[in-house]
Amino acid sequence: MTADLTTDVFEEHRPLLMGVAYRMLGRVADAEDAVQDAWLRWSGADRAGVREPRAYLVRIITRLAIDRLRQAQARGEAYPGPWLPEPYLTEFGDTAPDTADRAVLADTVSLAVLVVLESLSPLERAVFVLREAFGYPYAEIATLLDRGEAAVRQLAGRARRHVAERRPRYEVDPAQRRDLTERFLAAAGDGDLEGLMSLLAPDVRLVGDSGGKAKAPVRTLHTADKVGRFLVGVARTAQALSLRFLEVNGGPAVLALSGDKPDSLFQVDVADGRVTTVYIVRNPDKLRHLADR
Repeated sequence: MTADLTTDVFEEHRPLLMGVAYRMLGRVADAEDAVQDAWLRWSGADRAGVREPRAYLVRIITRLAIDRLRQAQARGEAYPGPWLPEPYLTEFGDTAPDTADRAVLADTVSLAVLVVLESLSPLERAVFVLREAFGYPYAEIATLLDRGEAAVRQLAGRARRHVAERRPRYEVDPAQRRDLTERFLAAAGDGDLEGLMSLLAPDVRLVGDSGGKAKAPVRTLHTADKVGRFLVGVARTAQALSLRFLEVNGGPAVLALSGDKPDSLFQVDVADGRVTTVYIVRNPDKLRHLADR
């Protein structure tokens, strides 16, 4: 296999590898590092004996991601305040052939699901991602992970039950989410507490991730009254920020910028026509890659 062909094969599968790595790790920078490590292994491998490059590369990226997760767990690093995944621009990559497949991809990369996946074991997370996000058969997952098929089915069952029990119910209709997001921002920006409250579910949650490097709630806020008053207060101090809509983690989101510097990212989950969860990412390390978007 020539050098050019080696590169072409890898680049053909790069979006898939990035999709697997990000869902496994929840961090764009870590996923990109894992993909780069996969490239180094691929470029240095005896590719003459590789009959199925896609399977070979998915095997590499999955094992690299599992190793990274195990290392992180072994370090036992404490995160200051609520943790959210690093926002992932799904408009550039996770394309699917039809609406139904795209909805599945969006659901498995959503902030809500990725937060739940953090509590799975590395193997459970790998099986869940490969099965639920990319539709791999159990037998193929077993081969990729060097596990028996029965063991993989058990891992999948545990992971699926865990996610189902803890994943908040929300609607994935992007048009409705964008409409509600726009109305939500308008009400907050106008200081219209009554209008904002009409958009919030009574048991709405607000989850803010600053990583201890910016101002954000140190605990999750609950109830429409607390969330609404907090957002109106924030809006009063954010008049100088410019807003930009992006597609992040499978749904519409709003990036607030101070000049050209990302300040915060907002996204909402929606159910029954109301906002059920508000996510605010303010950790500058998680926003840096959005500067040019």
